[in-house]
Amino acid sequence: MGGTVFHRVLTLGAGIAAGLLVANLAFAQAPPRGNAATGKTLYEGVGCFQCHGFAGQGGGAGPKLVDPVTPYEAFVVQLRTPRQVMPPYTARVLTDQQAADIYAHLLTIPKSPDAASIPMLRN
Repeated sequence: MGGTVFHRVLTLGAGIAAGLLVANLAFAQAPPRGNAATGKTLYEGVGCFQCHGFAGQGGGAGPKLVDPVTPYEAFVVQLRTPRQVMPPYTARVLTDQQAADIYAHLLTIPKSPDAASIPMLRN
């Protein structure tokens, strides 16, 4: 009987956890729809390119931002509360819409070519 009670408690706990996860996902707001052209202007205007390069390729102080692009949620967390030397771009500096615009711009940057497709790098 002790195993049955334990099993019921375990099942109940798993059910509650699953329910909370589903509820959290259901109430999560979708990111604002970004405008890539506005995002490019912002990317250059607020100076993102200075550390991340004009094509988001990274180098210097900033890491690569494209190929692949970080998931939107992680992008916003890093933007708002960076873990490295990057200054925080709080909502007072960049609105959520502006962050979405910059993200939309990053999504338009073409993927880097595979090294094998570059003739000079094959030899």
